Amino acid sequence: MTDQPSDLVTIPIDGVELEGELIVPDGAAGLVVFAHGSGSSRHSPRNTFVAEVLRRHGVGTLLFDLLTEDEDREYETRFDIDLLTARLDSATEWLRAREATRDLRVGYFGSSTGAAAALRAAARRGDDVDAVVSRGGRVDLAAERLPDVTAPTLFVVGGADTQVLALNRDALTELTCEKELEVVEGAGHLFEGSGELETVAELAAEWFERHLA
Repeated sequence: MTDQPSDLVTIPIDGVELEGELIVPDGAAGLVVFAHGSGSSRHSPRNTFVAEVLRRHGVGTLLFDLLTEDEDREYETRFDIDLLTARLDSATEWLRAREATRDLRVGYFGSSTGAAAALRAAARRGDDVDAVVSRGGRVDLAAERLPDVTAPTLFVVGGADTQVLALNRDALTELTCEKELEVVEGAGHLFEGSGELETVAELAAEWFERHLA
């Protein structure tokens, strides 16, 4: 399955315009929206790599900036989970309004603080979101909404990322949906070791294939 040409898009939300890249392979049944962590962007090399692997598995991807350049300069805004959640929710609405994407099943891939936004948006949208994957996620920042998440949810955490791993284990007990925790042994928060990010990408691809097909 080959990629469609990259579609550079502008998503108008709340009076601002957010830049993104939308790629949907031929025959894709599902589309994953990426929510990056604080201080990152749609150009994140880790998320870009994961997106490439997902597309090889026949899953479309939307990588977009949750904040404008000016907003991203403000430390407080980077950690405004309510704002990030609203942006992710609005981007999903934008996809639903496009003829080419309105009927695709939707998943979220969240990293670090973006994982909290992904879980909160999934709780808000209910059955309209079909799968969530968190990579090294600050899932504790979505604690009060975890019982409301209905989408099958996968947490992927590095074994050496001990604080985040503890937070993920606690959060997993609050989820009432289908759920799994995968620990990549020896990996730190950024999964920079040999083969670690590849493991994350394959775990995510298998999860999305299963639940978006």
